[in-house]
Amino acid sequence: MRGLFITLEGGDGAGKSTQIRNIESFFDKKGLVVVHTREPGGTPISEKLRDILLDSGNLEMHAVTEMLIYAASRAQHVRELVKPALEKGHIVVCDRFLDSSIAYQAYGRGLGDMVDIVNSYATDGLTPDITFWMDIDPKEGKERVSKMGDFDRLEMEQMDFHYKVYGGYKALSEKYPGRIKRIDASKSVEEISEDIETHLIELCSRKGL
Repeated sequence: MRGLFITLEGGDGAGKSTQIRNIESFFDKKGLVVVHTREPGGTPISEKLRDILLDSGNLEMHAVTEMLIYAASRAQHVRELVKPALEKGHIVVCDRFLDSSIAYQAYGRGLGDMVDIVNSYATDGLTPDITFWMDIDPKEGKERVSKMGDFDRLEMEQMDFHYKVYGGYKALSEKYPGRIKRIDASKSVEEISEDIETHLIELCSRKGL
């Protein structure tokens, strides 16, 4: 049986990493193999591309270049890691996927449908079974990130950019309500975990897990 592909989305500082650990624990208790990965990244080649994308020294990077590098990283990630793990029946939990490119490049950079067209090749037809959008106001998210240390190239963008990205996520959640579950990331860690677990229980029931 094909495994489950679960993605977490949202702006920086939304608390995705903490909730990924809780999701892993949820499936560990069921005795299922969980593969935790991320985008950009997840494989040796994709991680090298991640370094290029997030390097704060690459401020001159053009928006189209950025989009293509993200797509290249995703193409390798999907074919080398994600799809093989799903074919083995594993649970793949990924920090960011295609929705990030739509939010950041289509909305944030204003590239529009170009992002969907390019990523139709990069994803090889793969769509998450469920996506948790960690909804947090960009200003609050940036304040959280600022306490962690240096900003990467995207975190250094002005607030106007981050609010465009936020608008992209909101539009996606309204377009795909069956897949994308909005999670109020301003709640406590415990409350957020409970909200996510409710959706996971329903998903597992539908999939017979």
